[in-house]
Amino acid sequence: MSARHNPSRTAAAAPAGTAARHRAAPEPVDAAQATVSAALDLAPLIDGHNDWAWECRENRGYSVEGLDGHLDTDTDIARLRAGRVSGQFWSVYVEDTLLGADAVQGTLEQVDWVYRLVARYPETFVIATSAAGVEGARASGRIASLLGAEGAHSLNDSPAVLRMLARLGVRYLTLTHVHNTSWADSGTDEPVHNGLSPRGVEYIRELNRLGMLVDLSHVSPATAHAALDVTTAPVIFSHSSCHAVTANPRNVPDDVLARLADNDGVLMLTFVPQFVSAEYADWFGGDKSTPAPRVTLAQVADHVEHARDVAGIRHIGLGGDFDGTDEFPEQLEGVDGYPALLLELARRGWSAAELAALAGANVLRVLRATDAAFAGDDSALTRLIR
Repeated sequence: MSARHNPSRTAAAAPAGTAARHRAAPEPVDAAQATVSAALDLAPLIDGHNDWAWECRENRGYSVEGLDGHLDTDTDIARLRAGRVSGQFWSVYVEDTLLGADAVQGTLEQVDWVYRLVARYPETFVIATSAAGVEGARASGRIASLLGAEGAHSLNDSPAVLRMLARLGVRYLTLTHVHNTSWADSGTDEPVHNGLSPRGVEYIRELNRLGMLVDLSHVSPATAHAALDVTTAPVIFSHSSCHAVTANPRNVPDDVLARLADNDGVLMLTFVPQFVSAEYADWFGGDKSTPAPRVTLAQVADHVEHARDVAGIRHIGLGGDFDGTDEFPEQLEGVDGYPALLLELARRGWSAAELAALAGANVLRVLRATDAAFAGDDSALTRLIR
């Protein structure tokens, strides 16, 4: 979830930024389309972060009725199908101004919305908690619905709440949102823990024990480094981009990106305009008295390519953050936009195998690496009781 600033649903786009490295002549469109089709035959397309549950809380009273029609949101069933989405991490999110038991309740309501969505549209969605579950959903023609909790404020600093979220099927925890938690520093707040406190270190170990993925989107670089120092499992960034391309505190610096190879983790690149374009970020942080700069799909592709160059092809994925902010780059205005991004990359010379890695094979590998721990029943072994 990123900050909203405008109730309108108009799509933004942005001036092409600095050109990426010299590329060969673009692949013909027909050949590029064939490459994209081959990629999506090789691997499911899995997105790391979507805020449809929050959108339905804010504007639909949590109703799951009528979601199979065309909606004035970034997400609906028809566009998920058009976007070739096979797996979606639904963010179970509440604002981090909601604290204590209220944050726990709000998070449980978000989890409940996902389960009711799946029950209402069983021909379209199925709950998944493992790589095998994602593959089974794809084989049945349904969209694997995974859960990710955005912000440890949702725990009310209770390891027991964390364990109960795991039992409800939540596969990742984002350590912070826009503010620090009592044990981890956010990238958009004043640091107080120098990354992680000793209790934060214990939470990382508990997440590893539970098989829940450590999600480092939103955290400070110091927190990311501290988590990477401690974790024994691959991490993810569920919806972030590259700081070297756009210097936004929500983006990941190269020295952190470079550590994903040893960790075997994945950066899931986001489409949020202020994280993609410096020009848009300047406008977003100003008085907005002029029209918003355009943000292009090509700029998103530049972030993807930078992440590939620094972290490696095995360590990138997609995390659009749809329904988490008001505006998106042109051609990526909704969940039907993923094939356009893959086509842009194919035209830049990406192979089907590389596109498949980006689309979902990489994050599927991370899930598979943690599935056994997630399926385990070793609650007696926990060292973090309260």
